[in-house]
Amino acid sequence: MLVTLPDNTVVLAQGRLGLIPSERIRQPDYAVYLDERWGVDPEVTWPYRVIDWPDFGLPNDERQLFDVILGIHVRAKKGELVEIACYGGLGRTGTVLSCLAVCAGVQLSDAVDWVREHYDRRAVETSEQRKLIERFAISL
Repeated sequence: MLVTLPDNTVVLAQGRLGLIPSERIRQPDYAVYLDERWGVDPEVTWPYRVIDWPDFGLPNDERQLFDVILGIHVRAKKGELVEIACYGGLGRTGTVLSCLAVCAGVQLSDAVDWVREHYDRRAVETSEQRKLIERFAISL
């Protein structure tokens, strides 16, 4: 689904399980996939990056993830359609969306609630994901 951040930056967010409505209006210009199953999908023909991040866990390289999130924001602000997706579309995708909300001006204390209101009420599934969002905000 398309998510418009408070700074009017638009990203496309989803998962593979159909928990989030898929509204791919066109082929993305770039994608960041938070689940390795996207990397072997023959339908994914656009440029993408896969982040090594186990379901319900934490990414293996947090600094790399933070750099990628900042890159997503830059690309999307320039008008590129950037897709963000994990497997279910809730935990890892919600975490990245929360970080992007912080980039777009949402206070850290409100970031998860903002994503739950504007994307999906189930987004961000673990306390570790919340802590990752905090570390991201501190890193800015």
